[in-house]
Amino acid sequence: MTSLIITAVRDQARAIRSFDLMPEGVSEQHGVRFAPGQVAVLSVANEDPAYFAFASAPEDAELEILVKRTVGASAALFDMKPGDRVDLLGVTGHGFDLDHQLGSDLVFVAMGTGVAPLRSALRHVLNRKPDFGQLVVLYGARTPDDFCYRDETEDWEAAGVELRQVISRPDGHDWSGPTGYVQTLLDHVLPELKSPVALVCGSRAMIEQTRDRLQQMGFAADAILTNY
Repeated sequence: MTSLIITAVRDQARAIRSFDLMPEGVSEQHGVRFAPGQVAVLSVANEDPAYFAFASAPEDAELEILVKRTVGASAALFDMKPGDRVDLLGVTGHGFDLDHQLGSDLVFVAMGTGVAPLRSALRHVLNRKPDFGQLVVLYGARTPDDFCYRDETEDWEAAGVELRQVISRPDGHDWSGPTGYVQTLLDHVLPELKSPVALVCGSRAMIEQTRDRLQQMGFAADAILTNY
């Protein structure tokens, strides 16, 4: 078990915050070993342990997670402040083995807080961008207010990432982009790519629907990666 100190909290979207964390007594590099897309098992207050995907790349100085206020540990953590402490019980999930995708075009597909493991993998890839082909991010949310990391998307695009966003509930919002579910964006980008590998992050239902659509489009099973 590793005691983690909250070093920063940022509002990201409606009822979603990001938390920066550092092991107690550590100041420069977190030193926690994990692969992009893996998941932290955290003990918060007196709640049952809960699972939060790392949103930071392994080589980032600090650990970062996204927390959506729901129940249990998520609700307790959501209201915590810098200086408060949580316990890292372990790291789980297989994450994304990006070393086996060198040279491939990567299509990151995420919905909601599934953007956390996507961001972990994307930051890792951008740190070694010449090792990969084209990078496409397809990101879906219910409304424009539910997108996280809105302050970073311009940086992603400046780094050469093709970003496409879609919302499923446009009523009452000033939105001129596509509407529907993130899986619908696949038809518009995949024909342009040569050897794409898809990294899919989201709910179980979303992952299954995305996998089915990718396989209908000719994707091999080993070219569809999930983090957990």
